[in-house]
Amino acid sequence: MASVEEQDRYFVPEPSRWPMVGAVALFCIGLGAAFAVNGMLMGKLSLALGFLILAFMLVGWFGDVIRENRLGVYLGREDMSFRWGMGWFIFSEVMFFGAFFGALFWVRTVSVPLLGSLDYKMLYPDFEAAWPLSTGPGITQAYQAMEPWGLPALNTLILLSSGATVTWAHWGLLQGQRRQLKLGLFLTVLLGFTFLGLQLHEYGHAFSHLHLTLASGAYGMTFFMLTGFHGLHVLLGSIILLVVWLRSLKGDFDASHHFAFEAASWYWHFVDVVWLLLFIFVYWL
Repeated sequence: MASVEEQDRYFVPEPSRWPMVGAVALFCIGLGAAFAVNGMLMGKLSLALGFLILAFMLVGWFGDVIRENRLGVYLGREDMSFRWGMGWFIFSEVMFFGAFFGALFWVRTVSVPLLGSLDYKMLYPDFEAAWPLSTGPGITQAYQAMEPWGLPALNTLILLSSGATVTWAHWGLLQGQRRQLKLGLFLTVLLGFTFLGLQLHEYGHAFSHLHLTLASGAYGMTFFMLTGFHGLHVLLGSIILLVVWLRSLKGDFDASHHFAFEAASWYWHFVDVVWLLLFIFVYWL
């Protein structure tokens, strides 16, 4: 347990090169994206280079933080800073998804009834004010909406199970059961990547059989924006948990020092809650 004097100290690391490396990566990604949308070969090369540099930066920067943690320089005040930082990050993610859910709510409860009113019948005579839309502005090809039962319901079960396994792993860590910790984390990572694999299969089915794409009007746009960004968050969470699992294999973390594990589990539970809302409001209702 750190003394009062140690807890009042705050570790200030040496100047780091990683922010500059990250800036170069983002410049290459932005430049590549601009070139790629104009069909230039240099765009794809710049994008690939940018993402490689970004991956290099993430590995190096987080590696430095892990090494500093193992040296014991992070005590009470640093731990509190990490907790506040992760809390605000998750809050920003809540606002991010809140904006997309707000757009979905607006389209369904305001825009669709408005377009179905008498004032717009002259513009869209064949429009039917029913969700999901089958006719209307922007819809050039008939499509079928995604059914909630089947892969979406299975993915819901998988993600809820992963929330249970990461909690079980946490219990093992607090009780000093290293085997339970490692097994729980492994199962969580496995379930996360299984979810992603099934979501990719679902997207393939939507494109080829249901003719559902981003061009499928408001329904297609909101469906792929919400589920796509959620899938990106599942990928990020799975990678974070994979790193935590690899660190646990090396003997990192104990009952009193394991914030990296806690941060990963907070993020994963957030991903679970967002998916439940997605399943209800995007697939089911």
